[in-house]
Amino acid sequence: MEAHHEDCTDQFNITYVYAKCKEHFRRTLWDRLIQWSDTDHPWCIIGDFNVIYSTQEKLGGREYNISKSLDFISIIEYCGLVDMGYNGQPFTWCNHRKDAARIWKRLDRGLANDKWLEKMPHTNITRLPSVGSDHCPLLMEMNDRKDEVIKYFKFLNCWTENDSFYQTVEKCWNRKVVGNHMWILHTKMRRLTTTLRNWSKKEYGDVFIKTKQFEEMVKSAEENILQDNNQENRERLPAVNAQYIRYMKLEYDILQQKTQIHWLKEGDTNSKYFHAIMRGRRKRMFINKIESEDGEWIQGDENIAREACDYYGKMFTGNNERINEAKLQCITKMITDDHNKELE
Repeated sequence: MEAHHEDCTDQFNITYVYAKCKEHFRRTLWDRLIQWSDTDHPWCIIGDFNVIYSTQEKLGGREYNISKSLDFISIIEYCGLVDMGYNGQPFTWCNHRKDAARIWKRLDRGLANDKWLEKMPHTNITRLPSVGSDHCPLLMEMNDRKDEVIKYFKFLNCWTENDSFYQTVEKCWNRKVVGNHMWILHTKMRRLTTTLRNWSKKEYGDVFIKTKQFEEMVKSAEENILQDNNQENRERLPAVNAQYIRYMKLEYDILQQKTQIHWLKEGDTNSKYFHAIMRGRRKRMFINKIESEDGEWIQGDENIAREACDYYGKMFTGNNERINEAKLQCITKMITDDHNKELE
């Protein structure tokens, strides 16, 4: 199904799933998902898959055999899908039997591809109470919320492979700073951070943009040598290709460090996979709703911020009662007057 959001001009594809109970009957669905995954649009799949992803998604009954889920796990990885998570109880299905025969599973979920997470990173799925059914309905809310991202300084390990890195750090660190020890350390660290930011921009620029630029330059150089096999074109191709390989390695190292993944299957670099992992982790950091002291769920950035301020305001704002300072005299004095002067 095609969908459109009032705050976004992009087209969204949503697939609703009601999978068969038997494993061999679900193979037709997996084949169709593979065909539909080849799309240029944001794509989301939501519904009842009738299979769980891990053993933690089942409670009660016999121990689950994870081999029953291998096809489902493989389809998620092959299609580049990310679980969008949920709000509420962890299980969406119950057999409603008595006592020890009762079983809970998470059979319903929402999955999205990388383009969906890029366009709608704040998509929120809430598990609603079940009424007259053994399944709990899922409510998906799409919010096109634009965040003002604060970019903090992050040290990249690939910098240490540059010949001028250590010279830059040493030159910056050895610059003289006057003051007490804490002030000297703080000033040097702040100065070094600024220096490394400027140095990285000068040495590398935007690595991801540069990689795409050199890729186009390699294609252009190959076309030129096919049209005119002269010495200049022959010398240009390996030079441009070397720069392209260099920036591909930098891109790989940066993405690997950001995603904190130190293992890869044999094969080509899959930057799309890394970006999907980063967006999936970033999505889990979003706060979509909070529960107040009265048990009421609060949504919306402004409402959440106001509730948080009120909560901590009440916590740190004491009553009008005066503190009995006489009890503080029972605490052993550990800081001398000389120590206090040094701290000040």
